[in-house]
Amino acid sequence: MPLLSVFAVLLGIWLLPIPLAYIGYEVYEFNDPEGRPFVELDPLPIYDFIVVGAGSAGAVVASRLSENPAWNVLLLEAGGDEPEIVSNAPALAANLQMTRIDWGYRTEPMTTACLGLEGSRSKWPRGKVLGGSSVLNYMLYVRGNRRDYDRWESFGNPEWGYDDLLYYFKKSEDNRNPYLARTPYHAAGGYLTVQEAPWRTPLATAFVQAGIEIGYENRDINGESQTGFMIAQGTIRRGSRCSTSRAFLRPIRHRPNLHIVIHAHVLKVNIDHVYKRAWSVTMLHQGRMRIIQARNEIILSAGAVSSPHILMLSGVGPAEHLTELGIPVIQDAAVGLNLQDHIGFGGLAFRVDQPITLVQSRYEDMVSAFRYYVNGEGPMTVLGGVETLAFVHSKYSNVSLDWPDVQFHLIPATIGSDGGQTIRRALGVSNFLWETVYKELSFTDSFSAIPVLLRPKSKGYIKLRSAHPFIPPIIVPNYLTEPEDAAILVEGAKLGLALSQTSALRRFGARLHDTPYPQCVHLGLFTDEYWECCARHYTSTIYHPCGTAKMGNATDPDAVVDPRLRVYGVHSLRVVDASIMPTIVSGNTNAPCIMIGEKAADIIKQDWGFPT
Repeated sequence: MPLLSVFAVLLGIWLLPIPLAYIGYEVYEFNDPEGRPFVELDPLPIYDFIVVGAGSAGAVVASRLSENPAWNVLLLEAGGDEPEIVSNAPALAANLQMTRIDWGYRTEPMTTACLGLEGSRSKWPRGKVLGGSSVLNYMLYVRGNRRDYDRWESFGNPEWGYDDLLYYFKKSEDNRNPYLARTPYHAAGGYLTVQEAPWRTPLATAFVQAGIEIGYENRDINGESQTGFMIAQGTIRRGSRCSTSRAFLRPIRHRPNLHIVIHAHVLKVNIDHVYKRAWSVTMLHQGRMRIIQARNEIILSAGAVSSPHILMLSGVGPAEHLTELGIPVIQDAAVGLNLQDHIGFGGLAFRVDQPITLVQSRYEDMVSAFRYYVNGEGPMTVLGGVETLAFVHSKYSNVSLDWPDVQFHLIPATIGSDGGQTIRRALGVSNFLWETVYKELSFTDSFSAIPVLLRPKSKGYIKLRSAHPFIPPIIVPNYLTEPEDAAILVEGAKLGLALSQTSALRRFGARLHDTPYPQCVHLGLFTDEYWECCARHYTSTIYHPCGTAKMGNATDPDAVVDPRLRVYGVHSLRVVDASIMPTIVSGNTNAPCIMIGEKAADIIKQDWGFPT
């Protein structure tokens, strides 16, 4: 054999591993249950069901409806797939806000709250990505209180009580903590992985011990009783974020009857004016307008901001408002009203004397990054920084009922832990508040106890700013317009102070960061009036907007959808997301949104004669 031929053979043998490795990777990628979803570049002209929005509820609905192989389902998402590197790391949740995967909403300026934020406005990050806000959130798995759902049922929404809905919480759940998975309130084997972060600071257990000292129990807040303290559980898997895209879409990406289209911005639902039937959606995709038809139904799961936005652009909303903007009215409905959100006093900070907190230089270093990206462990697995949750009673709450009115997010970090870089930017804290009160906390060991108002009486609204679909809506949350809301937050601040005085936290040298707010000091340091003023300045959204397409029976003039989530006055159109909540739940809203998606899928199957 000529020398050249021998060389060619040897070179071929030497290079053979490269194409083999490539083929192996492609085979693995194709069969990997957590591989990226397949996306359609050219959707069909008609589907049985169109789901608008692939977020916490929409991904669930599309996954469950496509279980029927006789139905073809189209899932439309305005954003793209979730970024792997940053979105995976739970502790870096705040870094995702105000990026390309965030709609970047802001509220209108307020006079009753957010006074210490830039322009007196609150930033409202909402996920523009497969998985929606479950890609941006802090991953906390909280279901709310039994009485929240029993109250929904009492409003005339049959089968929306707690005993009915527990089944749907459990249907999704794959709880990796054996001591919980074996109880009647949890389950294993579902799509959604739930577990504690695999790493924690010494403060995590100290927070729980502090709660016991002031009279509360360490308990499963998602179990039989809610009142108490608990190491936080989150939607994470092997130390990484488990979004609804990862949980519900990636494992079923081979289903030929589920088509996922990304970068598809739905502009409106097209509704027949005579028969009032929703028959198609208009979307912008790949630079051109497309109309896609639905044989059976269109399901809006675009979230508490975008679902009412799309409804109003489609002619479903307050008639006077739509008429002012020149939008033909299909159905006069209270769309955009009943807006509710959880808020907290974000400024309650405490110093400690020991190096036990999430100071940036200590946890965002090469060693922590290596531990996380190689082994899925270490400080970067903490759930957005939140280690412990507590549900407690203020003096305005009936302590004989297991229905606390204040939640605490207990965090081994403050706005100063990263020198005012990421957290301050994400929250929109003003330069004045930062410079005068919190800058001195830069890179110091400190922690936050954030009291959260669980059932605010203050309600706001969302309206169209323009009939142009690409102009964001007007968001007016009306935080703290009801005096009792402010009074409960004041009591929450005082409970946080009481926690810091327990022996469990005093052993670390815990003490209040007591630099006064210049705007409030005239009211007398640490009086109730002072704390109320502080809460009105450092008002933090907890990112839980809901209620803008209220579920209710036919006698409720404010109801937009019926108990089967069908839009009143419009055939073949439903809303399935946080918009439908009649009242906000007592806790973080991601798990309830996933539950709503699960229940809605069963409702739709029942209505179309498919076994559930």
